Amino acid sequence: MATAAEIAEHAKAQDIRSRWLLSAPALLIIFFAAIGPLFVMVVYSVMAKGEFGDVKFGQFSSDGWFNVLFERDIFDDTLSLADANLVVLWRSIQLSLITTVATLLLGFPTAYFISTRPEDKRELWLFLITIPFWTNILIRTFAMQEVIRNEGIINSVLMGLHLVDSPVQIMFTDWATLFGMIYVFFPLMVLPIYASMEKLDFRLVEAGYDLYATRFRVLWRVIIPLVKPGIVAGSILVFIPALGSYVVPNVLGGGKHMMLGNLIALQFSKGQNWPLGAALSITLMVFVTLALIVYVRNASKAGGGHGR
Repeated sequence: MATAAEIAEHAKAQDIRSRWLLSAPALLIIFFAAIGPLFVMVVYSVMAKGEFGDVKFGQFSSDGWFNVLFERDIFDDTLSLADANLVVLWRSIQLSLITTVATLLLGFPTAYFISTRPEDKRELWLFLITIPFWTNILIRTFAMQEVIRNEGIINSVLMGLHLVDSPVQIMFTDWATLFGMIYVFFPLMVLPIYASMEKLDFRLVEAGYDLYATRFRVLWRVIIPLVKPGIVAGSILVFIPALGSYVVPNVLGGGKHMMLGNLIALQFSKGQNWPLGAALSITLMVFVTLALIVYVRNASKAGGGHGR
């Protein structure tokens, strides 16, 4: 006759099997939709380049990874750094970081403003913040052209105020790409910070003022530490898509000021160098993974702090 412990153990094993069976469809979808394509990219990155695109299966080569950082001269076979790839990589990281910082500087006071409005007015402000999500990113990017082009709003205002004699060239520069990414990804920074700010107990802010703290000290020592999870989440949500941005640099940068996403697409299309494109894709994923690790560590620390 089975004991109570054996019956409980058997029931626990059945429960685990049932959970695995129920999770199997989702796990299969995750594998084929995420892990599968990633595995294909890893395989392509270590294959020899085909003559007209594609790869030569069965012919392993490290040229794809080698060409991420280095290149050989076609005449004397001398080795040098792949300046074009490194410039694009540095531009991608630089613009993504600046976009993250700029959206944070704009998004934090915006989230604070919304969270301090009466509850019946907050939905209206959130509605205004989320309106851009109603349209496709391509349409929003083309709309930005009307703001920064030579005959756009910015140049019209500058010339109307007689601050410049001729239009300032903004289109097809890094500045155009930066303005476009700030505009596109701004809501992704505001919403997480607002979610943390809304839960903030403003009595702690009042206590800081009662203890004769200045506005800056209250902001730095009270508000920012309490909404840090929202700041980190918003920064990750902005940095990751900005790093792999394709539409904004292509439209506003004119294809001349490429970012990593444009370089990857170029290798799979006109460049016909699939191993290099795959290696660049994995490189992009590495940066994304590092950003996620930073987020997870900060989130775990924040969770541990609140749990004390």
